[in-house]
Amino acid sequence: MGESALPGQELVERGLEDLRQGRRSPEALLVSMGAARLRRLGLDVPETFPEPEAGLYALLQEESGDGAHSRYNALVRRLVSFERAAECGGL
Repeated sequence: MGESALPGQELVERGLEDLRQGRRSPEALLVSMGAARLRRLGLDVPETFPEPEAGLYALLQEESGDGAHSRYNALVRRLVSFERAAECGGL
C-alpha cells in the first residue's frame, strides 16, 4: 500500500493479506465489509467473505463475549477513518 500511515491502515493491510490467504479473521471480515469502497479507492481486494457483518460480529462474540459490540463498533470506525483519509489523497 505504501509508506503512509493512515488511521486503520494496519487493519486493512492485515485484512487484505488474510483474504489472499483465505483466513477468516476479524480484519479479513472488516475488509470484506468495505470491499466496494476500498476497490473504488484503487485497492486490489481479493474475493471476500459472504455476509461479513454477521460473520465479524459472531467471531468477535466468540473472542470477546459481551465486549463484541464495542469491538465491532471500534473496528468499523477504524475502517471508515481509513477510507476517509484515503479519499482525501492519503493513498
